[in-house]
Amino acid sequence: MPDDAGSDAPGQDLFGEDAERTPIEPPQEAEGPPAFVPDYDKPDEEGIHMTFDNTVSVHHVVRADDSFEKAAQDVFAYLQEAQEQFPDWPRVLYLDIEGHRREEDGQFTEDFVEFQQEFLLGALGTFFAALALPLVNVVNPGEQRNDVPDSLALGPPQ
Repeated sequence: MPDDAGSDAPGQDLFGEDAERTPIEPPQEAEGPPAFVPDYDKPDEEGIHMTFDNTVSVHHVVRADDSFEKAAQDVFAYLQEAQEQFPDWPRVLYLDIEGHRREEDGQFTEDFVEFQQEFLLGALGTFFAALALPLVNVVNPGEQRNDVPDSLALGPPQ
């Protein structure tokens, strides 16, 4: 058999019989959802916006003179409106908070830590696919709920 070591002919081993071969592994499937970067789609203006990736962006700004109750009712009203305008579409809440910080250390007041952690993440979080809050950005690990209640009642636990 002639020596064809330099040949490009199909089926020829260009590296010789003694070349070390490293098997090519198939790509591994990623575990969990892809990384979520909320600021990428954050609307410039407050309100409800359909984005290029077919998600509904709900952007609300809590003003310095807004109470917990007003902020909660405002976000809930946006949630209801988003479900009405775009039924069952994935929703992302973008929240900005003006003020509501302690003078001594610049951290959020207790009311607005509770507003983000307990109210938005704990109570309304399941109605969004993701939330971008000043404290944390999160993706809902479950299915977004679309059975938005008719009203929001705030008050102490009974």
